Amino acid sequence: MKKITLLMLSLFLVLSFTVSAGAKTLKVGLDADPVSLDLQVQLSGGMMQLSHWIADPLVRWTKEMTFEPRLATKWERVDELTMRFYLRKGVKFHSGNPFTAKDVKWSFDRMRSSGDFKGLLEPFEGCYIVDDYTVDFKTKKTYPLVLNMATYFFAMDSEFYQGTDANGQPKDMVLKIGESFALNNVSTTGAFKVTKREHNVVLEMERFEDYWDTKSPGNVTKIILTPIKENATRVAALLSGDVDFISPVPPQDFRRIHSDDKVKLVTISGSRIITFQMNQNRNPALKDARVRQAIVHAVNNTGIVKKIMKGTATVAAQQGPRGFASYKESLKPRYDLNKAKALLKEAGYANGFEVTMMAPNNRYVNDAKIAEATAQMLEKIGIKVNLKTMPKAQYWNEFDARAADIMMIGWHPDTEDSGNFSEFLMMCENKETGYGAYNSGYCNPKVDELTIAAQSETDLEKRAGILQEIEQILYDDAAFVPFHWQNHSYGGKKNLRIKPIINAMNFPYFGDLVVE
Repeated sequence: MKKITLLMLSLFLVLSFTVSAGAKTLKVGLDADPVSLDLQVQLSGGMMQLSHWIADPLVRWTKEMTFEPRLATKWERVDELTMRFYLRKGVKFHSGNPFTAKDVKWSFDRMRSSGDFKGLLEPFEGCYIVDDYTVDFKTKKTYPLVLNMATYFFAMDSEFYQGTDANGQPKDMVLKIGESFALNNVSTTGAFKVTKREHNVVLEMERFEDYWDTKSPGNVTKIILTPIKENATRVAALLSGDVDFISPVPPQDFRRIHSDDKVKLVTISGSRIITFQMNQNRNPALKDARVRQAIVHAVNNTGIVKKIMKGTATVAAQQGPRGFASYKESLKPRYDLNKAKALLKEAGYANGFEVTMMAPNNRYVNDAKIAEATAQMLEKIGIKVNLKTMPKAQYWNEFDARAADIMMIGWHPDTEDSGNFSEFLMMCENKETGYGAYNSGYCNPKVDELTIAAQSETDLEKRAGILQEIEQILYDDAAFVPFHWQNHSYGGKKNLRIKPIINAMNFPYFGDLVVE
C-alpha cells in the first residue's frame, strides 16, 4: 500500500511538473488598458489590440501588409458591388456557442450602430447571409477596400448578447459612457478569454481551450495585463522582471534596454506620417513649386530621425510607407542645401523671405523638437521662421483656422491605404464633400481626379499604378514636407519571440507569441 502511495505521489509530481512547465504566463505592461470589453464601443488602438487578443476578424493584416484568412477561409468578388466571404467551420465562441454566418451579420449590424464605427462603414450597404457559412458584403458603389475593412469585422456571439441584463437594459446595447452588459461581459472566438477585469488595475486572460487555430505556434496560456502610465515606471518594471513585455518604450530609454542583457528592444515602422503643410493661400511665396522644393531640400529629415528621433522612426519621402500599394522605391529624401539655395534664387528669393510656423508640443513624438530643428534648417537658406508651439488642446483650434503659413500634421490612415492620406490631406479642400478636410492650402485638380478614380478601381494592379502616380505628382510638386513614419517600440525578455507577432498597425498578435 505504501509503495502504491509513493508511486501515485511520484506520478502526481511528474504530471504537476509537466503542466507547470507547459504553462506560459505573459505579464504585460502597457501605457493604458482597454476602456471596455465591448469591442464595438470605441475605435481606438487599445481596443483594436484587445480585439486581436480575444476575438478574430474575417481577415487579418500580416507583417508584409498583405491579408491572411482568419474567420473567413477565402473570398471572391461576385460583382462590382459584392464581396463574398466563405466562413470557417467548426469554430466556437468562448460561451460554447457555434460560430455561423448569423453572428457575422449580427456583429456587422451592431457595429453600424456604434458612433465610432458608423463613418468607417459608410461605404457599405449591408451584410447578407447566403447560407450558414457564407456572407456577402455589398457596397453602395464600387469600392476596392472591402478587404481592408474586413480587418475590422470581428465576430461577436449573437446568442450571448440576447435578452436584457439585471438592470433591464438590452445586453446588446452599445453604450460609450455608463454601465452596460457588454462593458464587462464578452464572448468571442479569440485565442484568449477574459477571466478577470478591474479597469485601470488589471486585465487577465486565459487561453481558450477550444480555440480553432491549432496550427498557431503560440504557447502563452495566460496573460496578465497591468496598465503602467508612466514611462519610467513601465521601463523599470521590465528591467526588474516584474513584467515580461512593455509598450511603448520611450526613445530616451532605448539605450537602457539595449544595455541590459536580460531584455531586448524591438521596433517596427508604423504608418503614421509626420509632415509640415505649406499654406499657399496665406503666403504667396509658397505658391511657387521651386520655393516649396527649396524648403523640402533644406530639411534634413534623415538627420532628424537619427539625432532627434534616435532611430525610432523611418525616414519618409512620400505619404504611404513600404507595403502600401502607393509606395515607390524611387522616391528618396532630398536633403541638399546647395540645391535649396539655388532653387530659392531661381524663384526670385535669393535674399529669402519670412514665414510663420506652428506645431503641437505634446501630440507626436518629439514634435516641438522637430519643429525647432526645421526652423533652424530653413534659416540656413535665408527663410526666417516665426515658430510657435503649443499643447494639442490649443493647437487643433489653430490648425482648423489655418493660423500659420507652415503647420505640422501627423496622419494614420484607418484603411491602411494611401488613398486615405490624399483624401484628407492632399485633395482640394471641399467643405461639402469633406475632401481635403486637413489640407492647408495645396490644390491640384489632377490629384483630385486620380484620388477619386482610385476609390472605385477594383483592379488592384491598376489601382496601385494610380496611387503611385499621385505620389509622384506630390513629390514633384513638393506638396508637403515629409519627415518620417513613427515607429512602434516594444521591450521584452530575451526569451520572447516578438518580431513575428508585430505589425505596422501596432496590434501585437499575442495568440501567436512563442515563449522559449
